[in-house]
Amino acid sequence: MSVKKNLEKILKDTENYNPTIIAVTKYYGINKMIEAFDAGLRNFGESKALEAVEKINKIDDTTKSQSIYHFIGHLQTNKVKYVVGNFDYIHSVDSLKLAQCINNEANKKGIKQKILIQVNNAHELQKFGVDPCELENLINEVKAMDSIELTGLMNIAPLSDDEQLLQKLFSQMRELKEKFKLKELSMGMSKDYKIALKNGATMIRLGKILFEDN
Repeated sequence: MSVKKNLEKILKDTENYNPTIIAVTKYYGINKMIEAFDAGLRNFGESKALEAVEKINKIDDTTKSQSIYHFIGHLQTNKVKYVVGNFDYIHSVDSLKLAQCINNEANKKGIKQKILIQVNNAHELQKFGVDPCELENLINEVKAMDSIELTGLMNIAPLSDDEQLLQKLFSQMRELKEKFKLKELSMGMSKDYKIALKNGATMIRLGKILFEDN
């Protein structure tokens, strides 16, 4: 099935919420990216810094200039220089050290980098993210940085069919967003985006459901 057909189904599911749909292209080539662009999508998510920058630089000028790029993977401090300025948003800021590196690099490049703080409210050991109890301190530190614009929070929910668990975790994220008066809430992927939307997601990150036969 084409990206356009898949997107039509997704738009029906999301029409009452009007989220930003981020096409997660990290496993797909430039052709799929262009197909998604032609279908009307303008937001693209990547998670490997060097490969993503190389891909972005190979895209035609029209697609490149009219697209918004989101870095959604774990970001190591030694890769910050490749991501800052090439991506409009960095969703995965998970430590003060990383935020400081981003701020320094953005300052060097004379830009203000938009970021989201990744929260690990499921307390999964294999996943990155700030513990909710440490979030306020990090937000206060980040808000004092001149070259960063904190736009919201992000989480990656467990791969689970337990809707009650997902509901609880997404609801917690909405409460944190509202508590700190932030604009964006990036949560929900191909399997759980409908639950995420019911709990206030403003950005959903969709890969397989957009690009493959479902």
